[in-house]
Amino acid sequence: MNNLNNLLHAASFAARCHTGQKRKGERGEPYINHPLEVANLIANVGGVHDIEILMAAILHDTVEDCGVTGEEISLMFGETVAGYVLEVTDDKSLPKMERKLLQIEHAPHLSPGAKTVKLADKISNITDITNSPPADWTIARRREYIEWGVSVVAGLRGVNEGLEAHFDSLVARARSLLES
Repeated sequence: MNNLNNLLHAASFAARCHTGQKRKGERGEPYINHPLEVANLIANVGGVHDIEILMAAILHDTVEDCGVTGEEISLMFGETVAGYVLEVTDDKSLPKMERKLLQIEHAPHLSPGAKTVKLADKISNITDITNSPPADWTIARRREYIEWGVSVVAGLRGVNEGLEAHFDSLVARARSLLES
């Protein structure tokens, strides 16, 4: 298979895995929009064309949210892609606050590919929290999420100037909107 075929295979697989899932925002978008946006940010804002990073971006929530195993990802898409996916996967058996702290602690130690995926993931999530937050999220909770995202991204810096500049601009805009 060529690179385009591999990328489309990953997108098709992720779409099947995320069937029926919705984003938490008030628009209730299909979940698959999120991993596709993460890959789009990496390619078109970050200028990254590494097919394994783009595939990992599309697949990044399949282990955490869909019950796919790292071994399945490895068999279908290769060890490198599986490695990136597993690096950015939270252990859902841990309490939420512990998972959030571990993201901050682990961020500086991720591989460059996983850092790229994590950075674009934070951009996508903060964009959603800013533009289409879950209906039950208060302004305070949205602000907390943004500041936590800033803490995670602090450990990802140095991986991609374009994505980092986009993140900084997004956070400035989000902070401004949530102060109004």
